[in-house]
Amino acid sequence: MKKQINRRKMLGIMAVSGVSLSVTAACSQQPAAVNPKHATVDGTPRQFFPKNGPDSMPQKNDIEKYPKCPYCGMSRKMWNHSRHLIHYGDDLVDPTCSLHCAAISLSLNLDRTPKAIYAADFGADTKIKPLVNVDQATYLVGSNLKGTMTATSKMAFASAESAKGVMGEKGGKIGDFGYALTEAYLSMAKDTMMIRKKRAMKRKKMKK
Repeated sequence: MKKQINRRKMLGIMAVSGVSLSVTAACSQQPAAVNPKHATVDGTPRQFFPKNGPDSMPQKNDIEKYPKCPYCGMSRKMWNHSRHLIHYGDDLVDPTCSLHCAAISLSLNLDRTPKAIYAADFGADTKIKPLVNVDQATYLVGSNLKGTMTATSKMAFASAESAKGVMGEKGGKIGDFGYALTEAYLSMAKDTMMIRKKRAMKRKKMKK
């Protein structure tokens, strides 16, 4: 009886403090089982580990293997032209819909070193854009192309000439992956607020 009273008192204090009771319930759940091999990484909480198992060739048939972005839930096939894929050194994979979500993965996995990072070649003349290693990619940032999860478009091109050609029509600035990633982090606050607003409006419409 005393334990129940203490628990009620604690929950009451949390509710008054503005802490959602759903957080308490979530924290009381046991974390999903994690391969001990991957549980030794310092610094990154287990719940943020990439959810996909090891894959030595994640760039092959990546959309079939990884159809949705783990951070926003968006279809990587629908947004194949902006998708990214991070292949970490322990062969774990984070497949995202955009550079925005790839930046989130890199932030959460500070102690996991990427083996390779891939981006869709926006300049490819195919329905499903092929992946290119970002080390060989040229990014067009801030053009009039529609961005994915961001108001500031950031698209990768396998060909620098192709990127410059699009820049001539759509504007923007040319840069490498480091430049594009920096811009992704700089626009993260505004982009996050924009996404929250859009999703809130969508939920409101669904309730009508």
